[in-house]
Amino acid sequence: MKLNQRLQQAGAPAAERRELSSRPPTGPATVRRGPEGGGPVDPLAAIKQRAQEMLFARLGGRLFRPEMTEEQLHTMVFDELSAVLEADRAPLSAAERQRLLEDIAGDVLGLGPLEAFLADPDVSEIMVTGTRPIYVERAGRLYATDSRFVFEDHLRRVIERIVAQVGRRIDESSPMVDARLMDGSRVNAVLPPLSVDGPTLTIRKFAKVPLGVPDLVRLKTISPRLAELASLCVLGKLNMLVTGGTGTGKTTLLNVLSSFIPAEERIVTIEDSAELQLVQDHLVRLESRPANIEGRGEVTIRDLVRNALRMRPDRIIVGEVRGGEALDMLQAMNTGHAGSMSTLHANSPRDAVARLETMVLMAGIDLPSRAIREQIASAVHLVVHLSRLRDGTRRVTQVTEITGMESGVISLQDIFVLEHGEIGEDGLMHASLVPTGLRPNFATRLKAEGLAIPARLLGAGDPLGELRPR
Repeated sequence: MKLNQRLQQAGAPAAERRELSSRPPTGPATVRRGPEGGGPVDPLAAIKQRAQEMLFARLGGRLFRPEMTEEQLHTMVFDELSAVLEADRAPLSAAERQRLLEDIAGDVLGLGPLEAFLADPDVSEIMVTGTRPIYVERAGRLYATDSRFVFEDHLRRVIERIVAQVGRRIDESSPMVDARLMDGSRVNAVLPPLSVDGPTLTIRKFAKVPLGVPDLVRLKTISPRLAELASLCVLGKLNMLVTGGTGTGKTTLLNVLSSFIPAEERIVTIEDSAELQLVQDHLVRLESRPANIEGRGEVTIRDLVRNALRMRPDRIIVGEVRGGEALDMLQAMNTGHAGSMSTLHANSPRDAVARLETMVLMAGIDLPSRAIREQIASAVHLVVHLSRLRDGTRRVTQVTEITGMESGVISLQDIFVLEHGEIGEDGLMHASLVPTGLRPNFATRLKAEGLAIPARLLGAGDPLGELRPR
């Protein structure tokens, strides 16, 4: 019998059940008040935690037996939970009892206290360490919550359930894994003994509806002028790198840049875990695969990049370059796959170029530094760099052109830079992305494609007006 059918037998009247089903998620998602304030504390939280602990104590190791089917698990949890609530003798109405049954059963049988955070559109990242309080990120800032996993075995079962859905595995022989939820959210998990304080789980959420150019302009990530210039660069098939630190919005910006690619072009995306949300129909999505328990069957990003060259792509998009695949990507950019894009972790455009050179050396081919730099200078045209500012916002801080080589050094010039201002009373930094006034060398290339850059995109403007928070 399905869980919702068993819950309906708990005695709540039909009208109350309908009212309960329309409520937003509650309970596990209660967030402790932070600097910005938080939601009200759930009055049933103490009863819920006590009932959950009693349930785990009654079930013991039976809850985590791998041979138990989902149907058997549902039946056992419901029966034991009903007995726990009877024994607790808490003064609960029928509606409150139904709500507790739904919340606790969801915790045990689903993704536990993660369920409500995953349903909350304001939460962008979820961080779990053993049985400690769960941390979440909202609007670029971290908050501790009142939710936690009661037992490490429960957290481990949730991790195993997540990774099994996408054909990955995690155990003592392979205690680290990168995976994704069915909605595309990125998941990283680490088990003991590598994680000293218990299983560790980090979930990076992505919007169910991919953000577009108007959204990034509204969020002050890019300016309208940069958005228009970026569309010309993508249509003109410039090779681009999106760089920045962890959590700065590189994948989101890569999605937006990819939306400018014409629908008739064939795109091949290559990722460790499929996260990109492209809107085009003529799309091939490739995902790497780790080795199996016998150490066989691994398919790396580099293998996929080389294979993609045989798939007649117009553009190749690599979710993130982090190793020897950098060499294959540069060769693809230099051999007829113009307009390709990727992301790369770096602190600045100059650091990105240096990292790219280092990663080419990781391919295991003994190339002189000058040859690698010449490859980079001829392959990559534009670097778009993102940063997360002190106010928690994610913004493009530099748009830099790679202009060539000079005395053995790759030459760069900034096209747009972020001018920092003061933090206002609203807690947001008054900063704007303004053009430097330099005419990029790629303007000639775009003009040959019939895509002349309007002078207004590169001219000086109001330095603090375009992106001033309203």
